[in-house]
Amino acid sequence: MVNSTGSTQNDLSLLVRNKEESVGAVLVAEFQSTGRGRLDRSFTAEPGTALLFSFYITPSRPTSEWGWLPLLAGQALCAALESAAPANENRRLHLKWPNDILIGELKVAGLLSERIDADGQLGVVVGIGINVNATQEQLPVTTATSLLLQGFGECDRSTLLVAILEQMANYLKRWEAGDTSLMNEYRSKSATLGRSVRVDLPGGAIVESKAVSVAKSGALILANGSEITVGDVVHLYPK
Repeated sequence: MVNSTGSTQNDLSLLVRNKEESVGAVLVAEFQSTGRGRLDRSFTAEPGTALLFSFYITPSRPTSEWGWLPLLAGQALCAALESAAPANENRRLHLKWPNDILIGELKVAGLLSERIDADGQLGVVVGIGINVNATQEQLPVTTATSLLLQGFGECDRSTLLVAILEQMANYLKRWEAGDTSLMNEYRSKSATLGRSVRVDLPGGAIVESKAVSVAKSGALILANGSEITVGDVVHLYPK
């Protein structure tokens, strides 16, 4: 745990590459000055309002399937958050492909998964940022929300961290064992599948179609036959 850093993702990746940290390492920060989201976007949160951490794993599944890891982390995160508060229709958590956790249409958490090579040892650093106790005024954008605002109460971030890591270990074990029920579980949580979407691709191209499935690799499959591995997804209409 550090009080302040540039980015837990950058710091942990460097520590692993320098062999100062190994598999299972977790780095938590109270504040990040240059926190990163997907596609190098910034992730900002005022001190004390968010849970910000990264962890390092070396999955046993083929590297061609590692694109599922941000989806898997999202599943684990949902399971941990759902255990933190009684079931409530207004607090239902959904997964926006590939790395956002939504309550309704508002983002409460984001994920980042990066493959790294530590002297020939391939692994993945997963970063998670959750708006925990932020008020409306403390949120960076109007499309964001926090657990506090959604009725989860004052969540203890240390307790929540332990719950998430425990769930991640459980989901990783299931995935590595080839548990096929994970796909149906993801479908049941997806806010993207079954919806018309616009995908802004790297380079400026735009694709519009219906999101119909997710490949074993984690790619989003559209009704027009496209398989999206990298892109910004916009939900066009209510599901």
